[in-house]
Amino acid sequence: MNRDTFDAAARALPVGAVLNDLATALDRQGAAVLAAPPGAGKTTLVPLRLLDAPWRGDGRIILLEPRRLAARAAARRMADLLGEEVGDTVGYRMRLDTKISKRTRIEVVTEGVFVRMILDDPELAGIAAVIFDEFHERALDADFALALTLDVRAALRDDLRLLVMSATLDTDRVSALIDAPVIESAGRAFPVEMRYRERRAGDRIEDAMADAIRAALGEETGSILAFLPGQAEIRRTAERLEGRLPQGTVLAPLFGMMDGQAQDRAIRPAAPGERKIVLATSIAETSLTIDGVRVVIDSGLQRLPHFEPATGITRLETVRVSRASADQRAGRAGRTEPGVAIRLWRAEQTAALPAFTPPEILSSDLSGLILDSAAWGVPDPTVLAFIDPPPAPALKEARALLVELGALDPAGGLTAMGRAIRGLGLPARLAAMVASAPRSSRLDAADIAVLLTEQGLGGSSIDVSERLRRWRSEKGERASAARELSRRIVRNLDGAGGTEQKLSTGGLLALAYPDRGARNRGGRGRYLMANGRGAELDPHDPLAGEEWLVIADLTGRAGAQRIQAAAAIDPGEVEALVETRGVDGDECMFDTDSRSVRARHVRRLGAIVLEERAIPVPTDERTAQALADGVRRLGVDALPWSDNGRQLRARLGFLNRSIGDPWPAVDDDALLAKLEIWFTPYQSGVRAFDRIAAGSLTEGLMALVPYDLHRMIEAEAPTHFVVPTGSRIPIRYDGDVPVLAVRVQELFGLASHPTIAQGRLPLLLELLSPAHRPIQTTRDLPGFWAGSWADVRADMRGRYAKHPWPEDPARAEPTRRAKPRGS
Repeated sequence: MNRDTFDAAARALPVGAVLNDLATALDRQGAAVLAAPPGAGKTTLVPLRLLDAPWRGDGRIILLEPRRLAARAAARRMADLLGEEVGDTVGYRMRLDTKISKRTRIEVVTEGVFVRMILDDPELAGIAAVIFDEFHERALDADFALALTLDVRAALRDDLRLLVMSATLDTDRVSALIDAPVIESAGRAFPVEMRYRERRAGDRIEDAMADAIRAALGEETGSILAFLPGQAEIRRTAERLEGRLPQGTVLAPLFGMMDGQAQDRAIRPAAPGERKIVLATSIAETSLTIDGVRVVIDSGLQRLPHFEPATGITRLETVRVSRASADQRAGRAGRTEPGVAIRLWRAEQTAALPAFTPPEILSSDLSGLILDSAAWGVPDPTVLAFIDPPPAPALKEARALLVELGALDPAGGLTAMGRAIRGLGLPARLAAMVASAPRSSRLDAADIAVLLTEQGLGGSSIDVSERLRRWRSEKGERASAARELSRRIVRNLDGAGGTEQKLSTGGLLALAYPDRGARNRGGRGRYLMANGRGAELDPHDPLAGEEWLVIADLTGRAGAQRIQAAAAIDPGEVEALVETRGVDGDECMFDTDSRSVRARHVRRLGAIVLEERAIPVPTDERTAQALADGVRRLGVDALPWSDNGRQLRARLGFLNRSIGDPWPAVDDDALLAKLEIWFTPYQSGVRAFDRIAAGSLTEGLMALVPYDLHRMIEAEAPTHFVVPTGSRIPIRYDGDVPVLAVRVQELFGLASHPTIAQGRLPLLLELLSPAHRPIQTTRDLPGFWAGSWADVRADMRGRYAKHPWPEDPARAEPTRRAKPRGS
């Protein structure tokens, strides 16, 4: 390394001041956390400084970057400082592009590639240090890679150095996780003036952005970096700007689906005499310096993947950026000179933004994580050291999918299919498609898998078959590299495989997405998927007229999901799918209109019914289960409860609320969760709600009560209270406390307050007039007699003169009647 060049860079960049401290921490403690704002120089200078560390020997330094663009840019900057070409001392390694040699000692690696490296070689032979850059982005691969690295350091490589670097990060949590000191560096940021330009209600983001860009071009100098949520908004903004820009102004889109050369062109400085407008997604937030940019315009939006465990579908959501991301974006304006950041929202709205972007692990499909964890020898990934543990619902859904794909056995162990899937380096569904495809269709399956994971190949058609056709004839480095990757995937499979008939694109997709086989449900472009969800296509799309599709990608929420990628599947392949995944048999179902059970012989693929005919309703457990399904749909109150049944439920509910276990909960949710205990065993042969015997419901409720408590119900929560007249007055248990509503004359002569629960709990008395209208409520009858009774007596004597109103009711004779005539 040219020491003079490096020293000059270290003096010019803020991180230079802490490089020695960082090297010392790694030397003595083996791990460190570096907090350094954008522009500090950490990505470039830290790996170069560690080349001279005595502990490195001849080992390589791995620098992890979240994106390919950032990886290439980091490698290029370091190589420039060394006066070398990329691939000499500094190289990079990513999915479709690798430039390393035997001389390479610093490898800039994307996070997903590093996960494969560590899984294939847990000892990380020949690697001296692993550096996580821009860790605040918290990609799933980054979290998993850190967990695996910590496991390796604890069990195999206590000499492996670990450094986590970030510009905006909760450093205390990371420091505690990796047991390392935090070293802080100042940032090199020129002043950035913050301005706010609120987007008007109803304005499309591309209109507001185009207006802001044109205004900034007239008011400011230098190039502009504009942040938009996605490729579609970038395209629409560019359309609004084309032909309306000053001469010498260049539009440069920048997003993940572009090939590497196009991305590199976008971040190069503008030519002399030109100004550049870079329209970018969040890809430009970190790790990049775009020379000449001094104006940032921020839409305040980003697009994040969100996985729904209930459907197994990952959809992209457009959401507000976090405060940390907004600060990162604004900082891009002050990297090389004083700048301006224009935000398309009100200043006071900034405080309402979330502090950080949620970690990807909390909203991702975790099937790949579980598969890789199983290969690591850890069936339960929650035992690994994650900052945020993976959520249980997503883990459950992922395990179920992997068992269904044959990748895991029921105990969570990796099967032969699971090992084959893992070896392909693809998402689990797509890997299963390739591994299970007929040998004659394996290359097609691999092509489809690469096409769906490398966005932008083959154009933007929804029809995967059409995109596949276009990609196979595409020129260019990225298309060629993707085709070579596909061939390499096929070579990684063993020679096994049948010689079955070649499958179509749709037939192959069905191996990956059998739950998303979809049939037209009336109306062009409207489909019902096997998983029960609806999905729609633009009626003008060529695929919209197909009877059957297999859907690979959707967007939008349930009920309004738009198909993003799909292929037609012919009837013969549908038939094969039904034979392996369908149902052909008798079913009982609850009909909500008639509130009764119907039976049919049905042939279906998931929720898609292919054939059906009515059959007699059986009298076995299936009917009771269907009836129970009716209770789930209509609610417990729809059942024909008797007065005794309702009162028993109210009494049990009171006992559960006031005492708790072992008295059972009998609220709606509790009863719905326990239908198999108290409902279905007592409905043998019953086919409709109006045939349910009320007594069976009461008997079922008693089945929830432990047998030794049956006799205690009356003692603890009696149905009635006997008043001094001898009347048995029912007790109400439907509120927070039990209530006794009784005419006040029937309590004359009672000097103590009525209680239940063997004297422990006073009843709430609702004292009634002779006309059964409420007079007063009390939990202290003696106090009422001695206190407010006088006022009640004075009022009631005038209204009900024919009834007794004694001055001392505690000593008076109770009565149900008015005074005798003549009294």
